[in-house]
Amino acid sequence: MQDIRDKAQEILGYAFNDIDLLDLALRHASISESRLDSNERLEFLGDAILGMIVCERIFMRFPTYLEGEMTKIKSLAVSRKICAKIAIQLGLDQLIIVGKGMQTQAKLPQSLAAAVLESIIAALYIDGGMQVVRDFLEPLLDPLLDEAVQSGHQHNFKSVLQQHAQRTIGASPCYRILDEKGPDHAKAFYIAVELNGNQFEPCWGKSKKAAEQQAALNALHGLGLTEILEDGATRMKPEASLVHMPDSEEEE
Repeated sequence: MQDIRDKAQEILGYAFNDIDLLDLALRHASISESRLDSNERLEFLGDAILGMIVCERIFMRFPTYLEGEMTKIKSLAVSRKICAKIAIQLGLDQLIIVGKGMQTQAKLPQSLAAAVLESIIAALYIDGGMQVVRDFLEPLLDPLLDEAVQSGHQHNFKSVLQQHAQRTIGASPCYRILDEKGPDHAKAFYIAVELNGNQFEPCWGKSKKAAEQQAALNALHGLGLTEILEDGATRMKPEASLVHMPDSEEEE
């Protein structure tokens, strides 16, 4: 048991004053005579603390975002699946103390990993206070929040460009139709963005909205607000992420 305690505290970067709290956080109901002597109550508290810190972090890091936008980030960034992923990455799932019946399973359910993360959060809070929990969680949460923001920008390049232009130069981009082809029921458009006297690379789209979205992306490229990842995906740079995260705009 001492090996498990030592490993857990090494992972957490925290030495418990009350080691019984850590033991309880790692103890699954399957090995307890009473569910009150398992990590279930700590899981309940930890879930609430995690939610509060996530909301606090979003509120502090994205001061221009509205309620709906912050809610969207929270739903994208934190879920039971994400909690399980964090626990597994840290190795906390390997420290859960379960009953003999569960020890024979080749792989424990992800729900157990999510639960142990939440129970550990509660144990940290009770033993060390909220700042200890923040110190543990913030380095784990910030990349997830950034990823959620980037995910929210996908297919919303017109709105990102609109808000960036209004924020920086007080003007709106203009979409110029340079050419079009095809029958009325399946017409393609060749569109370019003009902004502040500059015209950015035009592009074809299977619809006007599709062409405008791609033209907006080309303009964001031209303004240096995007970067291309190794897998070829486009990601907005932090300076572009300072604007509101818009709702999805469906193409026709």
